[in-house]
Amino acid sequence: MQDSCLRPRTGFWALLLALLLVAHAVRAKDPPLPAYNADPAQSSISGISSGAYMAVQFATAWSSVIHGVGAVAGGPYGCAEGSVATALSTCMLGVPATDLQSLLRRTEGWSRSGAIDPLANLARQHVYLFSGYNDAVVARSVTDTLRDFYAHYLGADHRANLFYQTAIGAGHAQVTTSFGARCADNGGSFINRCDYDQAGIILQHIYGALHPPGAGLPHGAILRFAQAAFTKPASPADDSLGDTGFAYVPQDCAAMQACRVHIALHGCKQSYGDIGEAYVLHAGYNAWADANRIIVLYPQARAEAFTPEGGSNPEGCWDWWGYLDAAPMDAPAYLLKSGRQIGAIKAMLDRLTSRAADAIPAAAAMAATAPEMFGAIDASDHAIDLAWSVVPGASRYDVFRAAPADADFRRIGSTDGLSYADPGLQPETTYRYRVRVSSATPGPFSATVTRTTRPPVPHCVEPGTCR
Repeated sequence: MQDSCLRPRTGFWALLLALLLVAHAVRAKDPPLPAYNADPAQSSISGISSGAYMAVQFATAWSSVIHGVGAVAGGPYGCAEGSVATALSTCMLGVPATDLQSLLRRTEGWSRSGAIDPLANLARQHVYLFSGYNDAVVARSVTDTLRDFYAHYLGADHRANLFYQTAIGAGHAQVTTSFGARCADNGGSFINRCDYDQAGIILQHIYGALHPPGAGLPHGAILRFAQAAFTKPASPADDSLGDTGFAYVPQDCAAMQACRVHIALHGCKQSYGDIGEAYVLHAGYNAWADANRIIVLYPQARAEAFTPEGGSNPEGCWDWWGYLDAAPMDAPAYLLKSGRQIGAIKAMLDRLTSRAADAIPAAAAMAATAPEMFGAIDASDHAIDLAWSVVPGASRYDVFRAAPADADFRRIGSTDGLSYADPGLQPETTYRYRVRVSSATPGPFSATVTRTTRPPVPHCVEPGTCR
Protein backbone atom coordinates (compact mmCIF):
# COMPACT_ATOMS: atom_id res chain seq x y z
CA MET A 1 0.00 0.00 0.00
CA GLN A 2 2.79 2.38 0.93
CA ASP A 3 4.60 1.70 -2.35
CA SER A 4 1.46 2.27 -4.39
CA CYS A 5 0.98 5.61 -2.64
CA LEU A 6 4.55 6.68 -3.19
CA ARG A 7 4.78 5.85 -6.88
CA PRO A 8 2.42 8.58 -8.11
CA ARG A 9 4.16 11.10 -5.88
CA THR A 10 7.58 10.05 -7.15
CA GLY A 11 6.36 10.32 -10.73
CA PHE A 12 4.81 13.72 -10.06
CA TRP A 13 7.99 15.17 -8.55
CA ALA A 14 10.11 13.66 -11.30
CA LEU A 15 7.85 15.22 -13.92
CA LEU A 16 7.89 18.59 -12.12
CA LEU A 17 11.69 18.49 -11.87
CA ALA A 18 11.94 17.67 -15.58
CA LEU A 19 9.64 20.59 -16.47
CA LEU A 20 11.68 22.97 -14.31
CA LEU A 21 14.90 21.80 -15.94
CA VAL A 22 13.37 22.33 -19.40
CA ALA A 23 12.15 25.81 -18.41
CA HIS A 24 15.60 26.65 -17.06
CA ALA A 25 17.23 25.37 -20.23
CA VAL A 26 14.93 27.57 -22.36
CA ARG A 27 15.74 30.62 -20.24
CA ALA A 28 19.43 29.83 -20.31
CA LYS A 29 19.43 30.12 -24.11
CA ASP A 30 18.77 33.85 -23.89
CA PRO A 31 22.12 35.66 -23.48
CA PRO A 32 22.60 39.10 -21.92
CA LEU A 33 21.77 42.19 -23.97
CA PRO A 34 25.03 43.49 -25.53
CA ALA A 35 26.36 47.05 -25.35
CA TYR A 36 27.04 49.18 -28.43
CA ASN A 37 28.42 52.51 -29.56
CA ALA A 38 25.00 54.18 -29.61
CA ASP A 39 24.46 57.82 -28.70
CA PRO A 40 21.95 57.96 -25.78
CA ALA A 41 20.91 61.50 -26.74
CA GLN A 42 19.67 60.19 -30.11
CA SER A 43 17.31 57.62 -28.60
CA SER A 44 13.66 57.47 -29.65
CA ILE A 45 10.56 55.41 -28.91
CA SER A 46 7.27 54.42 -30.52
CA GLY A 47 4.38 52.10 -29.84
CA ILE A 48 0.94 50.87 -30.84
CA SER A 49 -2.09 50.93 -28.49
CA SER A 50 -0.87 50.13 -24.95
CA GLY A 51 2.61 50.48 -26.44
CA ALA A 52 1.66 54.00 -27.56
CA TYR A 53 0.59 54.87 -24.03
CA MET A 54 3.85 53.45 -22.67
CA ALA A 55 5.89 55.26 -25.33
CA VAL A 56 4.32 58.57 -24.25
CA GLN A 57 4.88 57.70 -20.59
CA PHE A 58 8.53 56.82 -21.16
CA ALA A 59 9.19 59.80 -23.43
CA THR A 60 7.68 62.14 -20.83
CA ALA A 61 9.32 60.60 -17.77
CA TRP A 62 12.73 60.38 -19.49
CA SER A 63 12.39 63.36 -21.85
CA SER A 64 16.05 64.23 -21.27
CA VAL A 65 17.16 61.25 -23.38
CA ILE A 66 14.31 60.82 -25.88
CA HIS A 67 14.73 62.67 -29.17
CA GLY A 68 11.37 61.69 -30.64
CA VAL A 69 8.24 59.63 -30.09
CA GLY A 70 5.66 57.87 -32.26
CA ALA A 71 2.23 56.99 -30.87
CA VAL A 72 -0.18 54.85 -32.92
CA ALA A 73 -3.70 54.74 -31.47
CA GLY A 74 -2.78 56.12 -28.06
CA GLY A 75 -3.83 58.85 -25.67
CA PRO A 76 -2.36 61.47 -23.35
CA TYR A 77 0.11 60.97 -20.53
CA GLY A 78 -1.66 59.92 -17.34
CA CYS A 79 -5.01 59.46 -19.08
CA ALA A 80 -6.23 56.54 -16.93
CA GLU A 81 -5.41 58.28 -13.62
CA GLY A 82 -4.76 54.88 -12.05
CA SER A 83 -8.24 53.51 -12.81
CA VAL A 84 -8.95 50.57 -15.11
CA ALA A 85 -12.52 51.85 -15.49
CA THR A 86 -11.23 55.20 -16.76
CA ALA A 87 -8.80 53.38 -19.04
CA LEU A 88 -11.63 51.42 -20.64
CA SER A 89 -13.95 54.42 -21.01
CA THR A 90 -12.25 57.80 -21.25
CA CYS A 91 -8.96 56.49 -22.64
CA MET A 92 -10.39 54.12 -25.26
CA LEU A 93 -13.90 55.28 -26.08
CA GLY A 94 -13.33 58.95 -25.32
CA VAL A 95 -16.43 59.05 -23.09
CA PRO A 96 -16.43 60.88 -20.76
CA ALA A 97 -13.81 63.19 -22.28
CA THR A 98 -10.38 63.57 -20.71
CA ASP A 99 -9.90 66.50 -18.35
CA LEU A 100 -6.70 67.64 -20.04
CA GLN A 101 -6.11 70.59 -17.72
CA SER A 102 -6.17 68.26 -14.72
CA LEU A 103 -3.67 65.93 -16.43
CA LEU A 104 -1.39 68.87 -17.21
CA ARG A 105 -1.45 70.05 -13.58
CA ARG A 106 -0.56 66.57 -12.32
CA THR A 107 2.19 66.21 -14.91
CA GLU A 108 3.70 69.56 -13.96
CA GLY A 109 3.63 68.59 -10.29
CA TRP A 110 5.61 65.42 -10.97
CA SER A 111 8.11 67.40 -13.00
CA ARG A 112 8.61 69.94 -10.20
CA SER A 113 9.22 67.12 -7.73
CA GLY A 114 11.81 65.44 -9.96
CA ALA A 115 9.70 62.30 -10.40
CA ILE A 116 9.93 62.92 -14.16
CA ASP A 117 12.33 65.00 -16.25
CA PRO A 118 11.76 68.75 -16.84
CA LEU A 119 8.84 69.27 -19.21
CA ALA A 120 10.76 71.89 -21.17
CA ASN A 121 12.47 68.91 -22.86
CA LEU A 122 9.21 68.03 -24.62
CA ALA A 123 9.52 71.10 -26.84
CA ARG A 124 12.49 69.60 -28.67
CA GLN A 125 10.94 66.17 -29.24
CA HIS A 126 9.68 65.27 -32.70
CA VAL A 127 6.26 63.66 -32.35
CA TYR A 128 4.30 61.48 -34.80
CA LEU A 129 0.69 60.59 -33.96
CA PHE A 130 -1.67 58.25 -35.83
CA SER A 131 -5.37 57.46 -35.67
CA GLY A 132 -6.82 55.24 -38.39
CA TYR A 133 -10.40 56.13 -39.27
CA ASN A 134 -11.41 52.44 -39.08
CA ASP A 135 -10.06 52.07 -35.53
CA ALA A 136 -12.82 50.46 -33.46
CA VAL A 137 -10.74 50.22 -30.26
CA VAL A 138 -9.31 53.69 -29.52
CA ALA A 139 -11.49 56.62 -30.56
CA ARG A 140 -10.09 59.48 -32.63
CA SER A 141 -11.02 61.93 -29.86
CA VAL A 142 -8.58 60.16 -27.50
CA THR A 143 -5.64 60.69 -29.86
CA ASP A 144 -6.87 64.25 -30.47
CA THR A 145 -6.32 64.85 -26.76
CA LEU A 146 -2.81 63.44 -27.04
CA ARG A 147 -2.22 65.95 -29.83
CA ASP A 148 -3.44 68.71 -27.51
CA PHE A 149 -1.14 67.46 -24.74
CA TYR A 150 1.90 67.77 -26.98
CA ALA A 151 0.74 71.05 -28.51
CA HIS A 152 0.67 72.54 -25.02
CA TYR A 153 4.36 71.80 -24.46
CA LEU A 154 5.58 72.37 -28.00
CA GLY A 155 4.05 75.83 -28.17
CA ALA A 156 4.00 78.02 -31.27
CA ASP A 157 7.79 77.93 -31.68
CA HIS A 158 7.92 74.13 -32.05
CA ARG A 159 4.49 73.26 -33.47
CA ALA A 160 6.12 71.93 -36.65
CA ASN A 161 7.65 69.10 -34.57
CA LEU A 162 4.21 67.43 -34.44
CA PHE A 163 2.73 65.49 -37.35
CA TYR A 164 -0.71 63.88 -36.91
CA GLN A 165 -1.89 61.37 -39.51
CA THR A 166 -5.67 60.76 -39.52
CA ALA A 167 -6.40 60.13 -43.22
CA ILE A 168 -5.50 56.41 -43.47
CA GLY A 169 -8.36 53.89 -43.34
CA ALA A 170 -6.58 51.59 -40.89
CA GLY A 171 -8.17 49.67 -38.10
CA HIS A 172 -6.51 49.33 -34.70
CA ALA A 173 -3.10 48.23 -35.90
CA GLN A 174 0.53 48.83 -36.66
CA VAL A 175 0.39 49.76 -40.33
CA THR A 176 2.70 48.42 -43.05
CA THR A 177 3.00 48.58 -46.81
CA SER A 178 2.18 44.95 -47.56
CA PHE A 179 2.26 42.67 -44.48
CA GLY A 180 -0.65 41.72 -42.29
CA ALA A 181 -4.42 41.71 -42.33
CA ARG A 182 -6.81 43.83 -44.36
CA CYS A 183 -6.23 47.54 -43.72
CA ALA A 184 -9.57 48.16 -41.97
CA ASP A 185 -9.37 45.10 -39.66
CA ASN A 186 -9.39 45.37 -35.86
CA GLY A 187 -7.98 42.06 -34.67
CA GLY A 188 -5.65 39.18 -35.34
CA SER A 189 -2.02 40.21 -34.91
CA PHE A 190 -3.01 43.92 -35.13
CA ILE A 191 -0.61 44.42 -38.04
CA ASN A 192 -2.41 45.63 -41.17
CA ARG A 193 -1.35 46.17 -44.77
CA CYS A 194 -2.40 49.64 -45.90
CA ASP A 195 0.24 50.49 -48.51
CA TYR A 196 1.60 52.91 -45.91
CA ASP A 197 5.14 52.72 -44.52
CA GLN A 198 4.40 53.80 -40.98
CA ALA A 199 7.71 52.70 -39.44
CA GLY A 200 9.74 54.52 -42.10
CA ILE A 201 7.69 57.69 -41.66
CA ILE A 202 8.05 57.59 -37.87
CA LEU A 203 11.82 57.17 -38.06
CA GLN A 204 12.21 59.95 -40.64
CA HIS A 205 9.96 62.36 -38.77
CA ILE A 206 12.19 61.80 -35.74
CA TYR A 207 15.62 61.65 -37.40
CA GLY A 208 15.21 63.44 -40.73
CA ALA A 209 15.54 61.98 -44.21
CA LEU A 210 17.02 58.48 -44.15
CA HIS A 211 18.47 56.15 -46.73
CA PRO A 212 15.70 53.91 -48.10
CA PRO A 213 15.86 50.19 -47.26
CA GLY A 214 17.81 48.01 -49.61
CA ALA A 215 16.32 45.23 -51.67
CA GLY A 216 15.83 41.87 -50.00
CA LEU A 217 15.98 40.99 -46.33
CA PRO A 218 17.93 43.14 -43.84
CA HIS A 219 21.50 41.97 -43.24
CA GLY A 220 21.59 42.52 -39.49
CA ALA A 221 20.68 40.10 -36.70
CA ILE A 222 17.66 39.72 -34.44
CA LEU A 223 19.01 39.02 -30.96
CA ARG A 224 17.12 37.40 -28.13
CA PHE A 225 18.09 38.48 -24.63
CA ALA A 226 17.07 37.73 -21.07
CA GLN A 227 14.88 40.48 -19.62
CA ALA A 228 15.48 39.22 -16.07
CA ALA A 229 18.70 41.25 -15.88
CA PHE A 230 16.57 44.41 -16.02
CA THR A 231 13.93 43.52 -13.43
CA LYS A 232 16.13 42.33 -10.54
CA PRO A 233 15.48 41.59 -7.75
CA ALA A 234 11.98 40.95 -9.11
CA SER A 235 11.40 38.35 -11.78
CA PRO A 236 10.12 39.46 -15.20
CA ALA A 237 6.76 37.86 -14.39
CA ASP A 238 6.46 40.04 -11.27
CA ASP A 239 6.65 43.08 -13.56
CA SER A 240 4.36 41.52 -16.20
CA LEU A 241 7.33 41.27 -18.57
CA GLY A 242 8.31 38.31 -20.73
CA ASP A 243 11.43 36.28 -20.03
CA THR A 244 12.74 37.08 -23.50
CA GLY A 245 13.23 40.44 -25.23
CA PHE A 246 14.49 41.14 -28.74
CA ALA A 247 16.75 43.63 -30.49
CA TYR A 248 17.51 44.16 -34.16
CA VAL A 249 21.20 45.02 -34.63
CA PRO A 250 22.57 46.12 -38.04
CA GLN A 251 25.99 44.79 -38.98
CA ASP A 252 27.57 48.24 -38.72
CA CYS A 253 26.29 48.60 -35.15
CA ALA A 254 27.58 45.13 -34.24
CA ALA A 255 30.97 46.35 -35.51
CA MET A 256 30.81 49.24 -33.03
CA GLN A 257 30.24 52.00 -35.54
CA ALA A 258 28.28 55.00 -34.25
CA CYS A 259 24.57 54.14 -34.06
CA ARG A 260 21.37 55.19 -32.30
CA VAL A 261 18.51 53.30 -30.64
CA HIS A 262 14.80 53.21 -31.38
CA ILE A 263 12.52 51.42 -28.88
CA ALA A 264 9.46 49.79 -30.50
CA LEU A 265 6.65 48.72 -28.15
CA HIS A 266 4.01 46.20 -29.16
CA GLY A 267 0.39 46.55 -28.14
CA CYS A 268 -1.95 44.30 -26.19
CA LYS A 269 -2.14 40.74 -27.57
CA GLN A 270 1.02 41.41 -29.63
CA SER A 271 3.72 40.11 -27.33
CA TYR A 272 5.98 37.16 -28.09
CA GLY A 273 3.68 35.02 -25.97
CA ASP A 274 0.70 35.97 -28.17
CA ILE A 275 1.97 36.21 -31.77
CA GLY A 276 5.56 34.96 -31.56
CA GLU A 277 8.05 37.16 -33.39
CA ALA A 278 5.49 38.66 -35.81
CA TYR A 279 5.76 42.19 -34.40
CA VAL A 280 9.55 41.99 -34.19
CA LEU A 281 9.83 40.79 -37.77
CA HIS A 282 7.03 42.70 -39.48
CA ALA A 283 6.35 46.01 -37.72
CA GLY A 284 8.46 47.62 -40.44
CA TYR A 285 11.39 49.07 -38.50
CA ASN A 286 14.17 46.59 -39.25
CA ALA A 287 14.71 47.36 -42.94
CA TRP A 288 14.97 51.11 -42.26
CA ALA A 289 17.20 50.47 -39.25
CA ASP A 290 19.48 48.27 -41.33
CA ALA A 291 20.10 51.03 -43.89
CA ASN A 292 20.64 53.77 -41.30
CA ARG A 293 22.59 52.30 -38.37
CA ILE A 294 19.66 52.19 -35.95
CA ILE A 295 19.35 49.50 -33.30
CA VAL A 296 15.71 48.59 -32.65
CA LEU A 297 14.88 47.41 -29.13
CA TYR A 298 11.74 45.27 -28.77
CA PRO A 299 10.96 44.82 -25.04
CA GLN A 300 8.23 42.31 -24.31
CA ALA A 301 5.31 42.47 -21.91
CA ARG A 302 3.43 39.35 -20.88
CA ALA A 303 -0.08 38.41 -19.82
CA GLU A 304 -0.63 37.88 -16.09
CA ALA A 305 -3.94 36.90 -14.52
CA PHE A 306 -2.87 38.59 -11.28
CA THR A 307 0.12 40.75 -10.44
CA PRO A 308 1.72 40.64 -6.96
CA GLU A 309 -0.20 43.86 -6.16
CA GLY A 310 -3.54 42.28 -7.06
CA GLY A 311 -3.89 43.92 -10.46
CA SER A 312 -4.62 42.06 -13.67
CA ASN A 313 -3.10 42.11 -17.16
CA PRO A 314 -4.75 39.24 -19.05
CA GLU A 315 -3.97 40.58 -22.54
CA GLY A 316 -0.24 41.32 -22.16
CA CYS A 317 -0.63 45.11 -22.23
CA TRP A 318 1.97 47.58 -21.07
CA ASP A 319 1.15 49.14 -17.72
CA TRP A 320 -0.65 52.36 -18.57
CA TRP A 321 -3.35 52.21 -15.87
CA GLY A 322 -1.35 51.09 -12.82
CA TYR A 323 -1.80 47.34 -12.54
CA LEU A 324 1.70 47.07 -11.01
CA ASP A 325 1.06 49.68 -8.30
CA ALA A 326 -0.53 48.99 -4.93
CA ALA A 327 -2.42 52.32 -4.96
CA PRO A 328 -2.21 53.65 -8.54
CA MET A 329 -4.75 56.44 -8.05
CA ASP A 330 -2.83 57.91 -5.11
CA ALA A 331 0.75 56.86 -5.92
CA PRO A 332 0.99 56.25 -9.69
CA ALA A 333 4.60 55.08 -9.93
CA TYR A 334 3.78 53.43 -13.27
CA LEU A 335 3.92 56.90 -14.89
CA LEU A 336 7.19 57.99 -13.34
CA LYS A 337 10.89 57.25 -13.59
CA SER A 338 10.37 54.90 -10.65
CA GLY A 339 7.81 52.83 -12.58
CA ARG A 340 8.83 49.20 -12.81
CA GLN A 341 8.32 48.77 -16.54
CA ILE A 342 9.67 52.24 -17.31
CA GLY A 343 12.69 51.41 -15.17
CA ALA A 344 13.27 48.10 -16.94
CA ILE A 345 13.09 49.69 -20.40
CA LYS A 346 15.44 52.49 -19.30
CA ALA A 347 17.92 49.90 -18.02
CA MET A 348 17.79 48.13 -21.40
CA LEU A 349 18.45 51.43 -23.17
CA ASP A 350 21.32 52.19 -20.82
CA ARG A 351 22.87 48.81 -21.58
CA LEU A 352 22.59 49.26 -25.34
CA THR A 353 24.19 52.73 -25.22
CA SER A 354 26.82 51.98 -22.59
CA ARG A 355 29.70 51.82 -25.10
CA ALA A 356 28.94 55.16 -26.71
CA ALA A 357 32.10 56.96 -27.81
CA ASP A 358 32.74 60.58 -26.94
CA ALA A 359 30.83 62.98 -29.16
CA ILE A 360 32.75 64.48 -32.06
CA PRO A 361 32.81 68.30 -31.94
CA ALA A 362 30.44 69.86 -34.45
CA ALA A 363 32.06 71.08 -37.66
CA ALA A 364 31.73 74.64 -38.83
CA ALA A 365 28.82 75.26 -41.17
CA MET A 366 29.65 74.29 -44.72
CA ALA A 367 29.39 77.28 -47.02
CA ALA A 368 26.90 77.25 -49.89
CA THR A 369 25.49 73.83 -48.97
CA ALA A 370 21.92 72.58 -49.07
CA PRO A 371 20.61 69.29 -47.64
CA GLU A 372 21.49 66.44 -49.99
CA MET A 373 18.25 64.60 -49.23
CA PHE A 374 14.91 66.39 -48.96
CA GLY A 375 11.45 64.86 -49.30
CA ALA A 376 7.80 65.05 -48.36
CA ILE A 377 7.59 61.85 -46.35
CA ASP A 378 3.86 61.89 -45.59
CA ALA A 379 0.61 63.75 -46.17
CA SER A 380 -2.77 63.75 -44.47
CA ASP A 381 -5.83 65.61 -45.71
CA HIS A 382 -4.68 68.75 -43.90
CA ALA A 383 -0.91 68.51 -43.43
CA ILE A 384 2.34 67.55 -45.18
CA ASP A 385 5.39 66.20 -43.36
CA LEU A 386 8.86 67.14 -44.65
CA ALA A 387 12.26 65.69 -43.79
CA TRP A 388 15.81 66.36 -44.91
CA SER A 389 19.38 65.29 -44.20
CA VAL A 390 21.71 67.19 -41.91
CA VAL A 391 24.04 69.88 -43.20
CA PRO A 392 27.23 69.60 -41.08
CA GLY A 393 27.52 72.53 -38.73
CA ALA A 394 24.03 73.87 -39.41
CA SER A 395 21.91 74.64 -36.35
CA ARG A 396 18.69 75.83 -37.96
CA TYR A 397 16.80 75.51 -41.24
CA ASP A 398 14.25 77.72 -43.02
CA VAL A 399 11.27 76.10 -44.78
CA PHE A 400 9.57 77.65 -47.81
CA ARG A 401 6.25 76.73 -49.44
CA ALA A 402 4.40 77.60 -52.64
CA ALA A 403 0.66 76.93 -52.88
CA PRO A 404 -0.99 76.51 -56.30
CA ALA A 405 -1.93 80.19 -56.48
CA ASP A 406 1.49 81.44 -55.34
CA ALA A 407 3.81 82.94 -57.93
CA ASP A 408 6.83 82.29 -55.73
CA PHE A 409 7.89 80.51 -52.54
CA ARG A 410 7.43 82.15 -49.18
CA ARG A 411 9.05 81.29 -45.86
CA ILE A 412 6.61 79.49 -43.54
CA GLY A 413 8.88 78.79 -40.59
CA SER A 414 12.18 77.55 -39.29
CA THR A 415 13.33 74.69 -37.09
CA ASP A 416 16.41 73.33 -35.39
CA GLY A 417 15.41 69.79 -36.34
CA LEU A 418 15.42 67.77 -39.55
CA SER A 419 11.66 67.49 -40.11
CA TYR A 420 8.81 69.95 -40.40
CA ALA A 421 5.06 69.31 -40.27
CA ASP A 422 3.05 71.87 -42.21
CA PRO A 423 -0.59 71.85 -40.96
CA GLY A 424 -3.67 73.82 -41.93
CA LEU A 425 -3.57 72.86 -45.62
CA GLN A 426 -6.44 72.21 -48.04
CA PRO A 427 -7.38 68.62 -48.99
CA GLU A 428 -6.44 67.32 -52.43
CA THR A 429 -4.17 70.27 -53.07
CA THR A 430 -0.61 70.24 -54.39
CA TYR A 431 2.12 72.19 -52.60
CA ARG A 432 5.78 72.75 -53.38
CA TYR A 433 8.56 73.08 -50.80
CA ARG A 434 12.20 74.08 -50.45
CA VAL A 435 14.52 74.22 -47.45
CA ARG A 436 17.85 75.91 -46.75
CA VAL A 437 20.23 76.52 -43.87
CA SER A 438 19.16 79.49 -41.79
CA SER A 439 21.97 82.00 -41.45
CA ALA A 440 22.84 85.68 -41.84
CA THR A 441 24.09 84.82 -45.33
CA PRO A 442 21.51 82.31 -46.61
CA GLY A 443 22.83 79.32 -48.42
CA PRO A 444 21.35 77.71 -51.53
CA PHE A 445 17.94 76.09 -51.59
CA SER A 446 17.43 72.37 -51.68
CA ALA A 447 15.76 70.76 -54.65
CA THR A 448 12.01 71.43 -54.84
CA VAL A 449 9.67 68.69 -53.64
CA THR A 450 5.98 68.43 -54.48
CA ARG A 451 3.25 66.68 -52.50
CA THR A 452 -0.54 66.57 -52.71
CA THR A 453 -2.67 66.32 -49.59
CA ARG A 454 -5.07 63.39 -49.30
CA PRO A 455 -8.85 63.56 -49.80
CA PRO A 456 -10.99 64.57 -46.79
CA VAL A 457 -11.38 61.88 -44.16
CA PRO A 458 -14.80 60.22 -44.51
CA HIS A 459 -17.21 60.23 -41.62
CA CYS A 460 -16.97 56.64 -40.40
CA VAL A 461 -20.09 55.53 -38.51
CA GLU A 462 -19.03 51.88 -38.25
CA PRO A 463 -15.21 51.65 -37.93
CA GLY A 464 -13.91 48.59 -39.72
CA THR A 465 -16.31 48.96 -42.65
CA CYS A 466 -15.33 52.35 -44.09
CA ARG A 467 -13.44 52.84 -47.37
